[in-house]
Amino acid sequence: MKCIIVDDEAAARAITKQLCKKIEELTIAEEFDNAIDAIKYLNGNTVDLIFLDIHMPTFSGFDFIQTLKNPPLVILTTSDKNFALDAFEYDCVVDYLVKPITPERFAKAVARIKERGVVTKTEEPVPTSLEEASTVGNDLYVNIDRRLVKINVPDICVIEAKGDYIKIKAEDKNYVVHSTLKKIEEKLPNHLFLKVHRSYIINTTKIVDIEDNSVLIKQDVIPVSRANRKELMQRLNLL
Repeated sequence: MKCIIVDDEAAARAITKQLCKKIEELTIAEEFDNAIDAIKYLNGNTVDLIFLDIHMPTFSGFDFIQTLKNPPLVILTTSDKNFALDAFEYDCVVDYLVKPITPERFAKAVARIKERGVVTKTEEPVPTSLEEASTVGNDLYVNIDRRLVKINVPDICVIEAKGDYIKIKAEDKNYVVHSTLKKIEEKLPNHLFLKVHRSYIINTTKIVDIEDNSVLIKQDVIPVSRANRKELMQRLNLL
């Protein structure tokens, strides 16, 4: 993964660089002490990941993200714990690391990036259409190549919006469907499914772990927005 570091503190950049060097998959393309120079670089170059400080002179990390039309994935690095909820309002933000960053926590953040982005050839989703989809009992029928293919609704783990498509991740197979989250949300039982982010619907029975403002479902770390966190917590059977 090609990455850049954006942080106004030289020591912080050096630490992040050292942490990156310990992970084989990461390649540092550039580092910047201000957001403006980073924006200029991204206008002519593409990267997979940005390690981004929040508090910087003139341009904050959040200002930086809002400036980019199609931001790459972002891991925020900051000394301030108070902006975690705000951070996950942005779809591109995968993790929020509070300085000083330990190697173990850094590696966990990078693992989340890999879990979110890797699809092997054998798992490549099949493009489908939801235009004629319907729900019967516990089954969702999706039109694939003029055939109605059945998806067992309780087996659906996560549904993710990807532009004009949605990705349905079930227990045994993934499907890419030309539709919107709103359309499929109307076909799902409310007692099982909850929209936790503008880009994600989850099956609440599949939650393995909850940490900060994200949930773990199988190998996927799903962000939970501030607006949806309260309803999620009310759904859970808490001691």
